[in-house]
Amino acid sequence: MIIKMNNKDERFYQYMGKFFGSRLVERQINDRIYDDDKKDWYLYIERDTVLAFVSIQNKIIKNTYCYKEEQLEKLLNYIRKQENISASILTKKYVEVYKECGFEVTENESYKNFVTIC
Repeated sequence: MIIKMNNKDERFYQYMGKFFGSRLVERQINDRIYDDDKKDWYLYIERDTVLAFVSIQNKIIKNTYCYKEEQLEKLLNYIRKQENISASILTKKYVEVYKECGFEVTENESYKNFVTIC
C-alpha cells in the first residue's frame, strides 16, 4: 500500500518516528532524515510497517529510503505519475533505482555521497 501524508497527520510519527535521528539509517544512506513542516511523504507500507519512503518539498525530492530496492522503485514510479518532480539532490545509495525509474542521474563532484536526478 502507498500512502501520502505529512507531519500533521495523526499516524505520521507512528510510521516515521523511528527514522528520524536514526544513526543506522544515516549510515545506510549517508543522509539525515528530518520531519520538516512543508514536506509531503509517500510511504510504501506492508503489514503496517514502512518499507520505503520518499519525502518531497516544492516538487523536489528530499529523502529516499528503503529496505529493498524494488519497494523504492515501485514508490518512485508511483510518485512520477502523481508529481512533476524538479531536479533533486539525493543520496547516491539508490542510483540504480533512480535510473531504473527513468530519472536522469548526474554525478556532482561537490557532493561526494549524492547525485542529482531530474
